Formats: sequence, structure tokens, C-alpha cells
Amino acid sequence: MAKPLDLELAATTKMYGDTVAVDAIDHRFAAGSYSCLLGPSGCGKSSTLRMIAGHESVSTGDIVLGGTNITDLPPAKRGTAMMFQNYALFPHLSVIDNVAFSQKMKGVEKSVRLKKAHQLLELVAMDAYAQRLPAQLSGGQQQRVALARALITEPSVLLLDEPLSALDPFLRIKMRLELKKLQRELGISFVHVTHSQDEALALADDIIVMNGGKIEQAGTPRTVFNAPTTEFVARFIGGHNVLHDKGAPVALRADRLMVRKTAGVDGAALSAYVKDVEYLGSSVNLALDAGGAGELTAALTDETFFQDPIDIGATVFLTWKPEDAHRLAA
Repeated sequence: MAKPLDLELAATTKMYGDTVAVDAIDHRFAAGSYSCLLGPSGCGKSSTLRMIAGHESVSTGDIVLGGTNITDLPPAKRGTAMMFQNYALFPHLSVIDNVAFSQKMKGVEKSVRLKKAHQLLELVAMDAYAQRLPAQLSGGQQQRVALARALITEPSVLLLDEPLSALDPFLRIKMRLELKKLQRELGISFVHVTHSQDEALALADDIIVMNGGKIEQAGTPRTVFNAPTTEFVARFIGGHNVLHDKGAPVALRADRLMVRKTAGVDGAALSAYVKDVEYLGSSVNLALDAGGAGELTAALTDETFFQDPIDIGATVFLTWKPEDAHRLAA
């Protein structure tokens, strides 16, 4: 594989007519890291990925890979490779010919390109299926073939556009583990676009949360989850309540909200009405209406909940430790 290289976006902007899809973003993706661009539909994450790949032109700004400005280079000359959401395999070509296709286009001798394609199919545990057509494979198998096809070009950066969205939940978790293992083995940078918070938290060394074409926050999964800097990040990353304390927004993790059936001697910070109870296996979520404080969620362990169950319609009293409430940017 190619040597891992730093990838840098410098005031990178994408305009579609008068619409700003990506708004002068700056970010450095460390060499050999697994980064996730996370955000809702329309936030600019896929446009950012496609600009890095060279499938979208950059309106203004630069993209620099390992010190080389690749902003205006064609996709094949960049040192990046893209794995598309729909896998984009050629239906009439066998698995081995799909993987070897880019090498064939470059004029690489048949025996050389097939040997390399077999090596990559072995890497993704698909060599036994080399002679099959894509239609004879499951979704997870097609994904592995698409990965091998992207990796045959020996990129410094592999770009993945919602690679797990077409898979069923069980397979999604299995492939998540495989992607992370593959990235560690190859040592190259992966940049992965997703709208799934769980996926980003599980996979990334670095999460870049996007909103409205801008980077709202970037950092390690633990930092972004434990210390969201804005109300948008706190709500989007999940597992948080946003409270307003003297007019300023405060994030409080749902599992740090303590629920009592009676007001404590120290007086509860809030009273709330239990709208719904959601059993999630290892935890139970209470959907709460706290009046002026808004809709809140408390996450209790199943053990805590079932020791003294709480019914829908009950009034409960909520407290938390001051150090668990985290100030947000207004």
C-alpha cells in the first residue's frame, strides 16, 4: 500500500450557483487516521468527500495531500480512491475483473493485474468468489469487492461515502469491525461519510461534525460525545439533554440525569411527567416532559429501572451533579 499522508482542507468551498454547500472549511486529517464526516442530510459532508476525490470541482480554497496541492488534479492522479454508496460494480464483469478493471485501463499486463486482484480479494476474504458476477453476491460481499477495487490503486487515502447504509443492522456492525481492522492493517487514512452517530463513535479516531456547510466541532469521539461545544452537536450526537440555565444552553448526558419518585430533602431541580418508557435491553429510556425545561430523556440501567419501575403518566423528580452539566456556546 501507499505511504499514509496528511490530508488538509484549506478554506475549501463548494458553491452550486448561489447556494453554498461547503463553506470555507479548514481541517487536517492526520496520516493513517480513521476520520468520520458526520452530519444530517444536506450538511455538506458528501460534497466535501467528492471534492477530496476530485468528483466535484472546488469553487475556492485548496486540498493538499502530503504537501502536494491536488485541488485541480483528475481523480486518478490524486492518490485517493473512492468507494461509492451503491458500490457501482460492473454487473457484466466477474468479481476478479471488477477488481482488476482500473489496472486494465492503465495497461497493466493481465497476469500482473490478476495476481494483484487476487491478493486484494484475499485481504477482504472474497477470493473464493472471484469468478462470480456481482448479482450472485450478498450486499456485504458486494461491499467487500468494492473495497478491494478501491484499494488496488494503492491510495494514500480511502474515501467511503455512506458505505454501510445499504446493509442490515447485524451486517452493518460486522462490517464496521472489518473496516476498522482493515484500516489498522493497511495503515492508510480512511475518510468515511455517515449520518449515523453510532457508526462515527465506533469507528473514528477523529469525528468532524458538519452543519450547514460548516464544521461545527471536530475531535476524538470521546471529546465530541462528552464535551459537545454547541447545542446542535449535543442534540445531533445523541444521548444528551439541552437545558437552559439562566438563558444559557447546558448539555447534560441522559445517563447522568437522576430520577426519583419523591422530591428529595435537598429539593429536586425539576419535576417532570413520564410520557413514555422505552426498553432497550441493557438500558431503559424515559421520555419526560419537564414543562418549561422542555422534553428530556433519562437513560437508566435496566437494573436500576426494574428495581423500582416507573409507570407512564407518573410524576418524577430530576436531579444531577453540577459537574455533569456542560456549558454550550450560545
